[in-house]
Amino acid sequence: MQLFIGGACAGKRDAVIARFPEAQWWRLDAAQPFIDSQQALVANTPLIITGVLEWLGVALERDDNDALRQQWQREMIQLCQRADELNAALIMIATDVGRGVVPMEPEQRRLRDLNGWFTQDATAQAEQVWYVRHGLVMALK
Repeated sequence: MQLFIGGACAGKRDAVIARFPEAQWWRLDAAQPFIDSQQALVANTPLIITGVLEWLGVALERDDNDALRQQWQREMIQLCQRADELNAALIMIATDVGRGVVPMEPEQRRLRDLNGWFTQDATAQAEQVWYVRHGLVMALK
């Protein structure tokens, strides 16, 4: 898996399109589990997953962070394994929201926490991690 992370409108999508022009795109559905992404996997075809922050927004309804994190960790491992079996490159685009003003609302602070944990877990699974800022792409891993 490759992870592209950066702020809003930083150039992540353009960087991914330049590297994977033939890829299929899958936007996470807030009402569906993360593992449902595997239905979009096609042999020998890169799959780009987007919509992480919005998908995590629905998780605010649950209050067990540990169980939620364990669930997406398991599903991320399963998705990476299935992509490997199909020889399908897996690319995830995530938004970095850890910079800037800390929100006053507790649920918005929790969303930033969830997003941070998710991107840490994605980084652990990824073979390559790219940080995109101002359209510049920097390899982190």
